[in-house]
Amino acid sequence: MGSPYPSVRSRGRRPVPRRIAGTVAGLLLATGTLVGCSDSDGPDRAVDAFLAGWRGGDLNKVGFRNPAGERVPANDVAAELKELTGELAKTPPALRREGEAKITEGAATVTVRVDWTLPGDTHWTYPSEIHLKRGKDDDWQVIWEPKVIEPRLTSGDRLALRRLPAKRAQVVDGAGNGIVVPRPVVVVGVQPSEVSDVPALVRDLDRAFKAIRPPITPAIDLTDLPKRLEEAKPDAFVDVVSLRRDAYLQIKPRIYDLPGTKFRDEQRELAPYRGFAAALLGSVDPVQAADMEANPGLFENGDLIGHGGLQGRYDKQLRGGVGLSVIITTKRPDDSVTPTGTETFRQEPQAGAPLKTTLDVAAQSAADRAVESEKHRSAVVAVRISDGAVLAAANGASAENLAFDAQVPPGSTFKMVSTLGLLDAGAVTLDAPVACPKTFTVDGRSFKNSDSFALGTVPFRTDFAKSCNTAFAALAPKLGPDGLANAGRSLGLESSWQLGIDAFTGKVSAGGSAAERAAAAFGQGTTLVSPLSMAAATAAVARGQWQQPKLVLEPAPDQAAAPGPQLKAGSVEPLRAMMREVVTSGTGSALKDVPGKPVYGKTGTAEYDDNPAHTHAWFVGWQGDIAFAVFVEKGGSSTATAVPIAERFLRNLAAR
Repeated sequence: MGSPYPSVRSRGRRPVPRRIAGTVAGLLLATGTLVGCSDSDGPDRAVDAFLAGWRGGDLNKVGFRNPAGERVPANDVAAELKELTGELAKTPPALRREGEAKITEGAATVTVRVDWTLPGDTHWTYPSEIHLKRGKDDDWQVIWEPKVIEPRLTSGDRLALRRLPAKRAQVVDGAGNGIVVPRPVVVVGVQPSEVSDVPALVRDLDRAFKAIRPPITPAIDLTDLPKRLEEAKPDAFVDVVSLRRDAYLQIKPRIYDLPGTKFRDEQRELAPYRGFAAALLGSVDPVQAADMEANPGLFENGDLIGHGGLQGRYDKQLRGGVGLSVIITTKRPDDSVTPTGTETFRQEPQAGAPLKTTLDVAAQSAADRAVESEKHRSAVVAVRISDGAVLAAANGASAENLAFDAQVPPGSTFKMVSTLGLLDAGAVTLDAPVACPKTFTVDGRSFKNSDSFALGTVPFRTDFAKSCNTAFAALAPKLGPDGLANAGRSLGLESSWQLGIDAFTGKVSAGGSAAERAAAAFGQGTTLVSPLSMAAATAAVARGQWQQPKLVLEPAPDQAAAPGPQLKAGSVEPLRAMMREVVTSGTGSALKDVPGKPVYGKTGTAEYDDNPAHTHAWFVGWQGDIAFAVFVEKGGSSTATAVPIAERFLRNLAAR
């Protein structure tokens, strides 16, 4: 390196005595510092001014020359710098000098650390060299060239960002197979300029869509199509519906040649069929404006996001982490921008992590098909008795997850719980005679049976099988103030569950007036349950011990609830016998010829307001290793709605 001292003396300053100068030089060399870099008139000051101007946008305090030595106006440099940084221009990098300037005969090179903060708090950091030339009046001037910004940039280039989407992970069933996976769809659209008779087109499309065969094909509403066609641009693609490819192929001959119809092939993240566990799984959709507003900078148009259910709850895990690429683009003569093929930075996307569940595709399909034709909101939940795995959660005529979230009275299905309490208390036996009058009054409140039937005095097992409300109202005092609640809790009701998604675990009536306790004995009063909580309670009766239902296996919930107490054999075995008689000779007799192992169960009709004619319908039971609960909101008689759904579910299972 040339000595810097001549430049100091040339300004007319007093020479430094040789002895002192030698001492100072020795100290500087000992610390590894070069004198030319610390001189107040050295290149560092010019570099610092340039770095500040780069970040602030004002370069007027810096002198510039091009590599040929010609002066370059600061405003021209600022304009080109903005052009070169392209899509990164709005967020200038952090900049700092690194090491010492290298000075040789009036020229200097300074290394600068450039640190861009990219979307998602990703950092792109690299070194860049700034070359300087000392002018005649000893001021340092920056040699301006595009590679000052990034070593591979040339004039006319621009930096551009490219997001690298992560591969969305699958929701996996209990067998380890993906449930929601990429599947081919055909987007059916209409181009307005090619349609002369809109009403005729709507009629033809409607007839074709209605001809699509099941499973689980919801109605396609074309009501607003004429308005959308009228408001759209003549050459627009007006989206009508996205059909799975197999459904599209069913009706292709009917719609392909209709005036104005257009078709676009795509891949979508979809379950095995439309409607498969829809409320539980949620959906994967293109990101909407509301999603982008709620998550600034996280999404771009075209990204996918989970909405509702498991897809929404575990969206971050399933979505993974987006990657980023910084590339160099260049302008063509027509001012269009094209990539040069040079990538200056790349952060690979992080693939999402699968969400493993206990769902069983065959059981879910059987449940979905069982409620498909039910016009009322309804639910079917199936739980494996041996380990508590939730196999199916179907919700008919509803986008809500009634299977887990409903908070409704259980009606006579709760006689399963009150019977367990009565047997535990030794208050009744299978064949003990218990009267079943037409009505029974407690504290001025009159209770009656469905359709006002009466059995007279019959064995308790008959009261249970025929679902006699008045018999249970009369037996309520034998449960004591807490007997019903204790029996319910032994079956997992009111427990704190860690299922991996929200679920209502029930609320059992306790205490209260004599009339309240009488109503609670057959599932009325203040007791509330969900289909899932009743399926789990039924599984406990079949198993002999309550076990928390399981749905999400990986990532496992923080901590599962502890198993319930072992049910007394002297109580649970008679209860099972009575639940079998419900099917063989009671209110569930429509199920006695279902193929496979014996079916056990209990019907229930639950009043939900002050009008006795307004009732929900229930059936809970089990067959083999599968316990289940069927709920029909405002379904009326259980034998008319809930039991037929249970039959369809079990027959569908048998046919799988």
